[in-house]
Amino acid sequence: METPQELVLSPSLLVYGGEALGRLPDGRAVFIPFVLPGEKVHVQVVEEKRGHVRAGLVEILEPSPQRITPRCPHFTHCGGCHYQHMPYEMQLSAKADILRDQLQRIGGLQDVPIHPAVPSPEPFNYRNHIQFHLDPHGKLGFQAARSSQVIPISECHLPEASLNEVWPQLDLEPLPGLERIGLRLGVDEEIQLILESRDTELFEFSVEELPLSAVHLSPAGAVVLAGSEQLTLEILGRPFLVSAASFFQVNTRVAEAMVRHILEILPLEPSSTLLDLYCGVGLFSAFLAPKVSRLVGIEISPAACRDFADNLDEYNNVELYEAPVAEVLRQVDFHPHAVLLDPPRSGIDHPALDALLAQQAKELVYISCDPATLARDARRLTAAGYRLLQVTPFDLFPQTYHIESISLWEKK
Repeated sequence: METPQELVLSPSLLVYGGEALGRLPDGRAVFIPFVLPGEKVHVQVVEEKRGHVRAGLVEILEPSPQRITPRCPHFTHCGGCHYQHMPYEMQLSAKADILRDQLQRIGGLQDVPIHPAVPSPEPFNYRNHIQFHLDPHGKLGFQAARSSQVIPISECHLPEASLNEVWPQLDLEPLPGLERIGLRLGVDEEIQLILESRDTELFEFSVEELPLSAVHLSPAGAVVLAGSEQLTLEILGRPFLVSAASFFQVNTRVAEAMVRHILEILPLEPSSTLLDLYCGVGLFSAFLAPKVSRLVGIEISPAACRDFADNLDEYNNVELYEAPVAEVLRQVDFHPHAVLLDPPRSGIDHPALDALLAQQAKELVYISCDPATLARDARRLTAAGYRLLQVTPFDLFPQTYHIESISLWEKK
C-alpha cells in the first residue's frame, strides 16, 4: 500500500538531525522537522524510502505545552536553526538523550556514563564566526535544510552583536565563483571578512566604509585584500592567532568551558607524553603543554600549522607534524601516556584509528562534533580494550541539532 501524501500523527521522540520520529501504520519511521514529541500534527510526505519517509510540517493540530514562539521570522525556512520552538532547557536535555541513544544503539555501549549537557551562557548571539551564501540577486542568506537553495535573510540571532551590526551593511555582487562569505570576530571588536571562491582571480574590494580586514581564499591560497590574514581571539585570557583558512571554535564561552573540563579530567604527570591529534591552531595544546614533558601536535592544514607554531612558540617541549594523522602515527611510535583528538565531523578514518590504537595510550580524550561518528568509533575503541569512563555534551551550537561532546576513555 502506498504511503498517503498527507497524514496526521503524533511523533514520540526527538532524534539526531533536528527531527522528531513518528510511525506509519505499517511501522515505518517518519521524520518530521520543527515538531515536538506528543504533538498532533498534519504533515505531507516529501521523500519516501524503503524503510522510512520524511515529511514536512503542514499544521500543528495540538501543540505541546512546551512549545515556544521562535525568535526568528526565518525559522523553518532557513536551514540554520532547528530548535527555536523549544525551551533551552529542553534542548539541553534532548541533546544528552540523543547522545546517549547514539552511543547505545550505534556504539553498542550499555549504561553510558553521560553527564548533563553543559549549557552555553548565551543561547543566542553566541557565534564569533558566521558564514553566508549569496542568492542570485546578491543578497546574503543561508541554505535551506536539505537543499542548496539560498534563503535571503533580514536578521539572524546566532552571531555576536558586533557581527550583527556589520553583515547587513555588506553589499557584494554575486560574482562568478564566489561561494561563501564569512565574518569572524576577534578581540577589541576586530572583524575579518573572508571571501571563499573557486576561482583564483582576485575580487575588486574596498573596506573604506567598514572597519574590516579582508582575505580572499581560493585554490591558490589566501590573499590579503585589507588588514591582516590573522585575527586574534582570546580563550581564558590567552590570545590565539587564527588565520582566515583555519578552524576555531565558534562559541568562545563554551570553548573556555571545554578547556577547563579537559584540564580537570585528563590525568597528566610532568613526565607525560601527550599527542594532540587534529590539533588545529593549538587551542587545547596551549593549555596542556605546561602540564607535560612532551607534547606532539599533528595537523594537516598548512594555515592551522602556521598558527599553531605562532601560538605555542613559547614552549620548548612542543613538536608539530604537518601531515595526515595516520601517516605520522604509522611512522613514529611516540609511547604516549595520553592522546587528545578532535577529528572532523566524519570522525576518525579507519587508517588513523588503526594507527592510534597501535600507540597503546592509556587514556584518550575524544572531542566529537557528531554523535553518530563518535558512536561508530566508540565501537572500535571498545573492541580494542578501551572503556568509556565519562562523556559530557557541550552546547556549542544552541538552537541547532549539533552536539559537541568530550569523552574520556581508559585502556583496560
